[in-house]
Order: sequence, then structure tokens, then C-alpha cells
Amino acid sequence: MRKRNEVFEMLTLIAQLGISMLVPIMMCTLLGVWIGKKAGSDLIPVIGFIIGAAAGMESVYKIVKKYLKNRDDKSFKKDE
Repeated sequence: MRKRNEVFEMLTLIAQLGISMLVPIMMCTLLGVWIGKKAGSDLIPVIGFIIGAAAGMESVYKIVKKYLKNRDDKSFKKDE
């Protein structure tokens, strides 16, 4: 049963990482497209994509850092 919980935990983590990466990229790209149409520039959506990717990477970094800290805390308590 414990192994099954670990599998679901990992699937949840993977889904969370995917969503955390996709949402900022899509939002910033769509905002860039909208601003680009208003301003008449084709470069703004690319800049929006880059900003979204950076925001997504930061979010993924924070999630993974928190996950690894919790995992280390659990394994430390298990060893005692």
C-alpha cells in the first residue's frame, strides 16, 4: 500500500509541475499576442513567452525544492 501512495504522490507532483510550467507560458504568450496586435509588433509575443518560461521555471524550482525538503524530513524521521 505504501508503494501505491508513493506512485500517486509522484504522479501528482508531475502533473503539478506540468501545470505550473504551462499556465505562465500560455498566459504570458497570449497576453503578448494581444499586446503585439495592439502595438503592431511581432516581437512582443516572443518576449511574453520568454517571461512566461522564466516564471514557470521559478515556480517549478520552488515546488521541487519544497518536495525535496519534505522528503528529506520524512526520511530523517524514519531513521530515528
